[in-house]
Amino acid sequence: MHYFITSLPSNAERILYAVRKHWGIENELHWTLDVAMNEDHSCVRKDHAPENIATLRHIVLNLLKQEKTTKGGVHAKQLQAAWNENYLLKVLRVFPAPKQNLRPPQRQYTISPLL
Repeated sequence: MHYFITSLPSNAERILYAVRKHWGIENELHWTLDVAMNEDHSCVRKDHAPENIATLRHIVLNLLKQEKTTKGGVHAKQLQAAWNENYLLKVLRVFPAPKQNLRPPQRQYTISPLL
């Protein structure tokens, strides 16, 4: 038996739906990370490395899911990005490129000789 604290009204069906939806999302994420990136077999254990690698895996997963020009699962897209540099650049360009010219143009001043 599990106990949950909630601010939802006392409606068992609604609470059950919310709990199952939450765990469905969690299980799908962990399953994808394990299947596509072999996360369960990771040997990264020292200091902050596990959290850092997990963050990078989540970023990679989100980038690959956002890339819609190629059909296939996350693992197939990951392999294609490893083999094809053009595809890798396409995946990484999901974020808009930063503007190059952030400074306003500078005024040109001329110095005239004093008469």
